[in-house]
Amino acid sequence: MALIEVRDLWKIYDLGEVQVEALRGTNLNIEEGEYLALIGQSGSGKSTLMNTLGCLDRPTRGSYRLAGEEVVTMTRDQRAAIRNDHIGFVFQNFNLLARTSALENVELPLLYGSGISGRQRQRRAVEKLELVGLGDRMDHHPGQLSGGQQQRVAIARSLVNNPSMLMADEPTGNLDTRTGREVIELFQKLNEENGITVILVTHDQAVARNAHRTVVLRDGEIVTDTPDFRVALQALHSEDGEQSENEQQSEQDDEPADDEQPAS
Repeated sequence: MALIEVRDLWKIYDLGEVQVEALRGTNLNIEEGEYLALIGQSGSGKSTLMNTLGCLDRPTRGSYRLAGEEVVTMTRDQRAAIRNDHIGFVFQNFNLLARTSALENVELPLLYGSGISGRQRQRRAVEKLELVGLGDRMDHHPGQLSGGQQQRVAIARSLVNNPSMLMADEPTGNLDTRTGREVIELFQKLNEENGITVILVTHDQAVARNAHRTVVLRDGEIVTDTPDFRVALQALHSEDGEQSENEQQSEQDDEPADDEQPAS
């Protein structure tokens, strides 16, 4: 049984006079321990798919089974519970509390329904900060940390509930190239050494090519699902190529024929 099983999944936003089909009959399986990138142009549906897989949003219809449990029919509280059990999130903007230490930021998810003592919370937070290489920065506040260090705190926080899956939405978007590369190397380490399933949404090809599998979306549909990043790139840019060819053809059609050329 796959960790994630998606069948004929639709997400339709009703904007009054207009209905937007953000996901259109999506089918996808993700096995435990995979490292996968979701890519696509703006408006392709990749963020909608991420939010749906992360149990942050409810699909309009279809089936989504996470660890064997059907998510589509769950209540909001039930989705929150399964999200807390299985998923850790990393976002572009870190989302750290400015006036609390790195240690306290990492402890935060354990305050909600975990049922563990304060000493256990602290021990687990220390363990995750050491895992991401911040054992010597636990008492620092976000303002005292670099962007890369803040993202590492966010990653440690996402791991503190020991999730089976890590979801990252543009995790290097606010980082310079070198720091972004270090963060991606950390994701690889978590995947390869700890067996955590990693799902990235990114527009950065340098980030996406590190994944072992790439899913390309266009207009709410998966157009390519491949372990070969070169194939994924071809699919990603094929729409641009088709548009360019159509534009060139249109320009040619608009040119007057030889017998219609104005006299010089």
